Amino acid sequence: MYGSSSPFASRAHRSGSAYGKVGVETDVLSASPHRLVALLFDGVVEGMNLALAAIQAGNTPVKNNALCRCVRILDEGLKAALNLESNPLAHDLRDLYAYLCMRLTYANLHSDTAAIEECKRLLLPVRDAWAAIADSPAVRPAQAA
Repeated sequence: MYGSSSPFASRAHRSGSAYGKVGVETDVLSASPHRLVALLFDGVVEGMNLALAAIQAGNTPVKNNALCRCVRILDEGLKAALNLESNPLAHDLRDLYAYLCMRLTYANLHSDTAAIEECKRLLLPVRDAWAAIADSPAVRPAQAA
């Protein structure tokens, strides 16, 4: 039911999570800039899913940690990585990330699953679009460098 990284997972499932953590760290160290952003998107989505499960289980500390982590990734990772001098899309993404931070903070304060679901509906298309450009010629040279 829960992934091995979930605090709701059984001890037997969590024992393999140390290997998963090493795998993620290795992925980060060897990742292209495009892949790093994809990992940030995945971290936010994973955090929102964990928060939803924590709310359903009545586990406030896990919900709080998951949503705080989402807000930090959005603010300190995705938003900070934007080049606001590049084009208007960067400004739109900045505004979207700020809105998501506000809604996730609200969801954290009120255990509001609808706010988390709203954030997922807004972020998943952006994440999917980012993944879709992974094989574009504009991204490939940056990955080879």
